[in-house]
Amino acid sequence: MAFPERFSNLPDYAFPRLRKLLDAHAPGGDPVAMTIGEPRHAMPDFVGPILAANLSGFGVYPPNDGTPELLSAITGWIRRRYNAALADDQVMVLNGTREGLYNALIATCPETKNGARPVVLMPNPFYQVYAVAALTVGAEPLYVPATAATGFLPDYASLPAATLERVAVAYLCSPANPQGAVASRDYWKTLLALAEKHDFLIFADECYSEIWRSAPPPGALEVAAEVGANPERVFSFHSLSKRSNLPGLRSGFVAGGREGIARMRKLRSFAGAPLPLPIQRVSEAAWADESHVAENRALYQDKFRAADEIFKGLQGFQCPEGGFFLWLPVEDGETAALKLWRETGVRVLPGAYLSRDVGGENPGKSYLRVALVAPMQEMQRGLTTLRDCLYGRG
Repeated sequence: MAFPERFSNLPDYAFPRLRKLLDAHAPGGDPVAMTIGEPRHAMPDFVGPILAANLSGFGVYPPNDGTPELLSAITGWIRRRYNAALADDQVMVLNGTREGLYNALIATCPETKNGARPVVLMPNPFYQVYAVAALTVGAEPLYVPATAATGFLPDYASLPAATLERVAVAYLCSPANPQGAVASRDYWKTLLALAEKHDFLIFADECYSEIWRSAPPPGALEVAAEVGANPERVFSFHSLSKRSNLPGLRSGFVAGGREGIARMRKLRSFAGAPLPLPIQRVSEAAWADESHVAENRALYQDKFRAADEIFKGLQGFQCPEGGFFLWLPVEDGETAALKLWRETGVRVLPGAYLSRDVGGENPGKSYLRVALVAPMQEMQRGLTTLRDCLYGRG
């Protein structure tokens, strides 16, 4: 039986690769999981009562694009957070951002761009769904290094003009996963100008936007509104997973130009799965409330300070400006992760598993990604153990 060739050279997803690396070995101590970015802070108190009050909603088909109340809650949040005024038909509710980041490309990427195979830009390291989406639509995924030399954000403007003329969509994650770098206003302005010059879309993956160290990260919609960009140029993706500690709710949204959102809604009516009505009711409350978000952010800011103290003086250490991962320099990520597991039981992710080899180089090879999601004492124990094992005692 024949299978599509376009996925034949796709590497395994990061976590199956990690299991292959580590699970044949016994942990060297009580296991401490610091791999997956699954929030473990308490979810908001209102979740249970709202679900209970709306259980009958599981007995009906929910609206595909989102309830009017949920769309209103989302546009209200966008207005408060980014000072950008969007109508309800410029938003679509998602089963988490991954669904949207994948299907939005299917809905908007042309078959050709300027008579050639379209290119989809993505940072390297990157969220794996970007590459799979590009391959699904037959586009060429272009992995652009996001290293210390570029501030851990991709320098799309440095690409050859002939390449940029083939670009259909550029993905950008800010705060970045895994490095925690934040795109500045100037960065967004430069990218918007580049997109206008070469006629491509920007998919802004901003699911970590509400976890920040010292200042709220500028958003793509915010900067686009400030400079008067074409509304069809930018689509922003957000989620309740990190912001509200609700990864299992699978609730997010995409917002942008009316034409693009209409195309996404049409595709979703055939191929998507709408959020159950009780989950939409919880989501309405979550987007309307900021108190639980501030409490959650304060917990992460405490963790940033704890990490600063544990790794103080470590050459190359840089605590993130946003998100909840550390991007720790090592000689070789796989070797370090295996050593750490076998000697201590601390489980982390090699950076190479989030990156792609380009020209014989993998920009994540000399890093570990460490998730700061565990309770404070467990996190401090894991980080201290990691430091002592890999870098020597502080």
